[in-house]
Amino acid sequence: MRIGIAGLKSCALLAVIALVLARPLPASTTSCEWSGINRVVAIGDIHGAYDRLVEILKVAGLSDAEGHWSGGAAHLVQLGDVLDRGADSRKAMDLLRRLEREAPAAGGMVHPLLGNHEAMRMMGDMRFTAAGEYEAFARADSESTRTAYLNTLGSARDRDQFERMPLGFLEMRLAFGRDGDYGRWLRQLPVTVTIDDFVFVHGGISAAFASLGCQVINDRMRRELTTDIDRTRANPLLSLAGMADGPLWYRGLALEGDGFASNVDDILARLHARAIVVGHSVATSGRITPRFGGRVIQIDTGMQSAYVPDGRAAALDIQGGNVTAIYVDGKEPVSVPAAAVTANGRSGNR
Repeated sequence: MRIGIAGLKSCALLAVIALVLARPLPASTTSCEWSGINRVVAIGDIHGAYDRLVEILKVAGLSDAEGHWSGGAAHLVQLGDVLDRGADSRKAMDLLRRLEREAPAAGGMVHPLLGNHEAMRMMGDMRFTAAGEYEAFARADSESTRTAYLNTLGSARDRDQFERMPLGFLEMRLAFGRDGDYGRWLRQLPVTVTIDDFVFVHGGISAAFASLGCQVINDRMRRELTTDIDRTRANPLLSLAGMADGPLWYRGLALEGDGFASNVDDILARLHARAIVVGHSVATSGRITPRFGGRVIQIDTGMQSAYVPDGRAAALDIQGGNVTAIYVDGKEPVSVPAAAVTANGRSGNR
């Protein structure tokens, strides 16, 4: 059988895809704690809302009109869930990656964190992927690539399943694979960081993991998504990446009632923290919401309008003792405790 140039390209792409899905990356470690930072800005779930991300970054003074870093020595923390639900997640990732490269030259730093939707994408779960996200990866030869791949499938069921996949699907899988451009970047990101007694994490830190510390949590997640990825995919609910009380999925800090306050104090005491900043669960008020006396701060305000019609873009600005919610149309003070929680559950100096 003769294969044309397009077919050869498609076969080559499929060979690369196979390598991407099979080859593990070595685990690496990075620092996850910083102190003495004059300004920290945190932004919650983006879900492909690129235009709103650009808007809030400009309002917060972190990027200029051309989308380049203008935040000086500030630290930007993005709490994950850049992906899914909205069309422009690739553009949002590219912007964050550019700012991540540019900020250190000005003395600043960008900390993109993993969310549950990044973990889902790396494990091949596409249930919430928007049509526009596939389109962003489609190429001129995507049709022939899909046809070549279909010809490699033996069963009619597999062929039917992949025939219904949109153009760009295979290219996206390649890009988020273990050797893909976005896959490599995501797999080295932390789950949680601590900056001056504030803990930042996508879902939350439950009591089950509060004593581990950020380095252990980050290293374990990185291992689950690299060398142990096959085991993670086989039993996601038994992994840190997929379990309900793990840091990517835990909702207790956002949903529990006031009677949970002593549990929050215990978690923060073990974290040696003043407050924990979380995304993942959209604040019902549509605004940045402090809970448990400011020990927990919810900053997912529903940036993606296709997912939360009355949502908005927001950023949490921490400068010394002043904590402020930033919106496109104004700012509001946020009350937080003055010191970290000690082992006896009371506030005190760290």
